[in-house]
Amino acid sequence: MTPLILAGATAAGAIASLAVLSAKGAGLLLWPLAVATLGAAWLLMTRLSNDRQADARFGWSVPAIFGLSLLFAWEVVTRGFDIPRVLLPAPSLIGAALLAQAAILFADFQQTVLKSVIAGYLLGNGSAFIIALLVDRSPFLQRGLLPLGNLVSAIPIVGIAPIMVMWFGFDWPSKAAVIVVMTFFPMLISTLAGLQATDRMQRDLMTSYGASYGQTLLALRLPAAAPMIFNALKLNSTLALIGAIVAEFFGTPIVGMGFRISTEVARMNVDVVWATIAVASVIGSAFYGTITLIERRMTFWHPSFRKARG
Repeated sequence: MTPLILAGATAAGAIASLAVLSAKGAGLLLWPLAVATLGAAWLLMTRLSNDRQADARFGWSVPAIFGLSLLFAWEVVTRGFDIPRVLLPAPSLIGAALLAQAAILFADFQQTVLKSVIAGYLLGNGSAFIIALLVDRSPFLQRGLLPLGNLVSAIPIVGIAPIMVMWFGFDWPSKAAVIVVMTFFPMLISTLAGLQATDRMQRDLMTSYGASYGQTLLALRLPAAAPMIFNALKLNSTLALIGAIVAEFFGTPIVGMGFRISTEVARMNVDVVWATIAVASVIGSAFYGTITLIERRMTFWHPSFRKARG
């Protein structure tokens, strides 16, 4: 069967299954339809994955089909077995809550992401990068800071957040401070490790050309450190969002994703909780993906990207 036929069969099966869900007394027909739909989706993903031409043109299609298949299975299971919405709401209910609470969720996005996450992420990574350049010239500081970084990285966020709220207040600066603590040492350690990735022969070659420390740093050591720096940026993109949301559990104005989750759980509005989680997931994925695209542009020479293009 061609991918086009499989795609049509999958779509038809999904529509029929959802129609059966909306009807009463047709439960016996639901499960064969659902299983057949998921089977067709699996065959379609397998066919697209094995077809190099299709993979080159529609590389995004397999993850998209897989995600839609999970949502379809979730919808069928929750509605087919009448699972209470307070335990696990169906995706359709989450989507309805997302639309109904769009204005509130956008205000939460502004508070958590545009204020706390962006400020803390830029300050934490930027200061760590600058300090790494300074520490790189001092072996004494390297031996002292790296063990301290491992120690601070092991501190749980639930222990840091209340202290930052006491120091910086209930608004977004305290959440940004938590993010700075969470992102500082991963960037510092990764940058230092990347700067030390060049070997002695490469540095001696730059010295033989009469290059200064700054010229060697810009032409050799920073490009060599770029992959590790971007790895830290990608890791911190997820840590920053998680840190901001968790920190909002310990005190915040009446807005923010963490505040929304804790408040709506207390009200048993689980569909709103899942809608907030969905928004956070999309934002986190977009943040991570943006950094990955920038990394591909700036480290196109790296062997991993050359192999991917080959």
